[in-house]
Amino acid sequence: MRPFVTRRAWLTSGLAFLLATGGKSEGSRRWRVGYLDSGRSPVGSNTLRGALRALGYEEGRNLVIDVREANGKYGLLPALADELVALNPDVIVANATPAIAAAQKATSTIPIVMSPATDPIGSGFVVSFAHPGRNITGVANMFGDTTTKMLDIIRLVFPTAKKIGILTSNNPTHPPLAALAVSAAEKLGTSATPFAARDPEDLELVFAQMKTSHCDVVYVLADPPRPSLPQIALRASLPTVFQVNSYVTNYEGLISYGPDTTVFFKMAATYVDRILKGSKPADIPVEQPSAFQLVVNLRAAKALQITIPEGVLLMADQVIE
Repeated sequence: MRPFVTRRAWLTSGLAFLLATGGKSEGSRRWRVGYLDSGRSPVGSNTLRGALRALGYEEGRNLVIDVREANGKYGLLPALADELVALNPDVIVANATPAIAAAQKATSTIPIVMSPATDPIGSGFVVSFAHPGRNITGVANMFGDTTTKMLDIIRLVFPTAKKIGILTSNNPTHPPLAALAVSAAEKLGTSATPFAARDPEDLELVFAQMKTSHCDVVYVLADPPRPSLPQIALRASLPTVFQVNSYVTNYEGLISYGPDTTVFFKMAATYVDRILKGSKPADIPVEQPSAFQLVVNLRAAKALQITIPEGVLLMADQVIE
């Protein structure tokens, strides 16, 4: 015989369950994901959203995504990270090293997914790739490994170039990347000089400085895209190449060489999924991209009155006409 349960007891136990679960069953739980962007990347946030949707997460049903963007002004990131932490998200996705560093300072308990980091070990985000060891894991972009390769491409496209301007920001990963580029340029018999545009508003002035300094070509180190940059380069009549491919595919830049940046956000979604299902960031290995793409934009080349050598076009993974 089933034990008799009074209506009062049934209501009491039901109320306790609702209080414990927030009024929702486990299957209807609404997860909260914070997205902290060093720049302003609708491609990144939209790719992340699409990848999470493919994994069964739907905004308005079982997912909330809170977005905070610094628009290239990295000094805003600490306050933006604090805003996200105050919302008590289940996980934070941070785009690029400045945002990851800000999130790391804001919390040591909320899981953080790097999307991506240039040097996660050197930056102090993880102990090792295999065993991150803290509340941070995610994707490494390997831009350090592509820096010298880009100098080879510059030599092929601009064989008479005598001086390369290396465009940096206040991204903490840029000094070592710039040093690599300077060393690689010297080995090729070319000089290279870093020029810093700390904020997007500095780009016009810095391109004018590079023009006055007789730079023949500009090499832009990896950063969240500053969409106005390719047009500023065009107005300055300075051929400009990029580590980040979205400059070429989305903003009419000239040439890029590096990993497909949209892959980072798809990979980040799988990290978020694993964390929401109970895995700890300390135990999830850091991943790296397995493929790199050379992208050439012939429209930009025409606007700059540059002829891209046939050999470079044959090397390219994508040619935009």
